[in-house]
Amino acid sequence: MKILITGAGGMVGRSLLSHPAAPACKILAPSKGELDLRNTTACGQYINGSKPDLIIHAAGLVGGIQANLRNPLRFLSDNLDMGRNVVMAAREAGVSRLINLGSSCMYPRNAPNPLSEENVFEGALETSNEGYALAKIVTARLCEYVSRTNGLNYKTLIPCNLYGPFDKFDPSVSHLVPAVIRKIHQAKLSGAKEVEIWGDGTARREYMYSEDLADGIWFCARNMERLPFLMNLGVGVDYSIAEYYRATAHVIGWKGSFIYDESKPVGVYRKLTSIKVQNALGWRPRVSLNEGLRLTYKHFVDQVIPRA
Repeated sequence: MKILITGAGGMVGRSLLSHPAAPACKILAPSKGELDLRNTTACGQYINGSKPDLIIHAAGLVGGIQANLRNPLRFLSDNLDMGRNVVMAAREAGVSRLINLGSSCMYPRNAPNPLSEENVFEGALETSNEGYALAKIVTARLCEYVSRTNGLNYKTLIPCNLYGPFDKFDPSVSHLVPAVIRKIHQAKLSGAKEVEIWGDGTARREYMYSEDLADGIWFCARNMERLPFLMNLGVGVDYSIAEYYRATAHVIGWKGSFIYDESKPVGVYRKLTSIKVQNALGWRPRVSLNEGLRLTYKHFVDQVIPRA
């Protein structure tokens, strides 16, 4: 058996490669320098030449609210190019199985919580990450069309928000959890008494530790025939933004207080995924929020800071 993992240098890809559930087989994990997935010809040649039995498409241009607002064109075009090239090249090469990673950003901004898979495609998207979401929606639909017309098994998993080792801690591109870790770590070092939170702190988010997602993906790879075309992978519990700040402060040992800037954007108020389908298949994440934050902070201190 041969497996191709795109985006192997990112947080999800590295978690997949290092996870104990990874199968004992040949795994292809080309870097960006070795394979530019935006290049249609190069992508087609690589997949046709390697003929993997399974592709896990985890590559993508990702970033937080600031990055998405600054350059929606790039988030749409890069992710759309990568998704289309990988799926169509897999189809042309006759790759029988493909797992495409979507995003909870695919859900309409006014979709009822918890977010059920049937709600995708049913409303206007959150404007702060619309370009990224559109690319993910098109790629998911492409997987479904290819499966229906070519008899292939291409499925899309929709993870909730993620955090963990190998995340991006640069504040210009980071998501909530790594951004909070960096801010509170710096506040502790500098002796700052206050840390600013965007918004009023009441918006809610669901975050999964990246190693749990890797475990879920490998579980799904072993159960491809049982998967629907779209399936959430989530924790089933969400917390407010303020609660993430407080939990991170507790892990780091910072004793200050928080101030709120309600002029700043926070995105949708709530994004909690339904995990009914996931539960029916028999998979659940294992790592608690406090334990995940502890492990992620340890990685930040041990690996990120020394390279800064």
